[in-house]
Amino acid sequence: MKRHPARSFIASLGIASLGIACLGVAMMPSTVLAEQNDNGAFPGGDTTWVKPSGRSAFTHHSANMDFEKRLDFKLGEALFQRLWVTAPTRTKAADGLGPLFNSRACNGCHIRNGRGHPVDANDPSSGATSMLLRLSIPPQTTDQLRDHFDGKLATVPDPIYGGQFQDFSVPGIDAEGRVKVTYDTVNVALAGGKIIPLQKPRYEMTDLAYGPLHPDIMVSPRLAPPMIGLGLLEAIPDEVLLAASDPQDADGDGISGRVNYVWDIAKNDLAIGRFGWKAGMPTLDQQNQNAFQFDIGLSTPLYPNGAGDCTAAQQDCLTAPNGNDPEFEDLEAHSVITDLVLYYTRNIAPPIRANANDADVMAGQKIFKNIGCASCHTPRYQLPIRSDMAEQSGQVIWPFSDLLLHDMGDGLADHRPEAQASGTEWRTPPLWGIGRAQEIDPRARFLHDGRASTILEAILWHGGEASPARDAVTKLPPSQRSKLLTFLNSL
Repeated sequence: MKRHPARSFIASLGIASLGIACLGVAMMPSTVLAEQNDNGAFPGGDTTWVKPSGRSAFTHHSANMDFEKRLDFKLGEALFQRLWVTAPTRTKAADGLGPLFNSRACNGCHIRNGRGHPVDANDPSSGATSMLLRLSIPPQTTDQLRDHFDGKLATVPDPIYGGQFQDFSVPGIDAEGRVKVTYDTVNVALAGGKIIPLQKPRYEMTDLAYGPLHPDIMVSPRLAPPMIGLGLLEAIPDEVLLAASDPQDADGDGISGRVNYVWDIAKNDLAIGRFGWKAGMPTLDQQNQNAFQFDIGLSTPLYPNGAGDCTAAQQDCLTAPNGNDPEFEDLEAHSVITDLVLYYTRNIAPPIRANANDADVMAGQKIFKNIGCASCHTPRYQLPIRSDMAEQSGQVIWPFSDLLLHDMGDGLADHRPEAQASGTEWRTPPLWGIGRAQEIDPRARFLHDGRASTILEAILWHGGEASPARDAVTKLPPSQRSKLLTFLNSL
């Protein structure tokens, strides 16, 4: 990353104040050794944040970060929190919002770096502020079929509404419409007589401003995921993921996880996907820049379109002013910005597990393993030494994920393929921090579309390859099920 003196750097980014006095406070290093982390109490190894911080638990830098790098982290944080404005303005470094968008800032979806919440069923006018709807159609042309087969085209966007439904817009441009959600109740019986009502969502796009959707439209709701430990996930070697992959279930355990090969724009080649609900992004940098382009409507080095997700059918959107400026690489979020946001998102530390050694927690962890949950939610990794990722290098981490695609059955299916992921496949989401989700934001929900209001509900929605583990949970005596949930809430 290009180095700048702090004052000129901050001025060039248009950031008035960072509150960086805290950089002078000496932080307590975790000094965690691998042999001290055998129970997962320090999920991020030496990056783990060890001080109590309540609702701010997901907002801290890697605990082993060198002091001189903390300014880069704070700059990245400020950019992550920046409210972008409509172009043109005199503040050229902060304009270029939209014209269509889902949020004005990254943390508008990732609230305190935690997970999002679904649309308010009672107030659809409030918008989908921390979730969105992905859109695509089957390939329509020979070129699209070829590019999809070659891996260059993960999905084909709707010809009118693009690859994402944006329910907000800048003045003078119509938003694409509103998102409405309704729920049907599905009851599940547990051993001991308890009945759990599950909520199955149905999504509708209303008040469409640009005409009808394609008749073959495929829609996938996506909740904003938590931001902790992303650099640690990026540091897991490809060969480790490939070794865990078992697409033909050769070992006969009923688990057939596989990697999703996706297009790496920077490398101009296929790569293993590891970010996103269907492992649709190969790198954290591409994930970030994709969100800048589609969620906020900003041009970036990998996505230089100043009109964001506007399509040829949205001419007013295409011709609206944008913030691309020769002073900033003819982009709105130029490389200095994307590099800082990358460093920030790579170094948001997982918090310490304060009660990892409690008897019920350890008993619940054994149940978790014995009923097969750990077959997909891989607990532990030893990361390699990496000179390019100082904080992540050599750490022992406990994310509880294999980052692979698994068939989760029709109950969770969105029936929308993405790259090589089918309409019933999802990447195993990391579980670290899951027990803190509703402490960070009481509105936070679970699963890709936020249909689950509790961790138990999320488990009961599992199907496909996870059906045996789900069924085992329903059959557990209440005392054993309570210990399992105690363990999960400890993460």
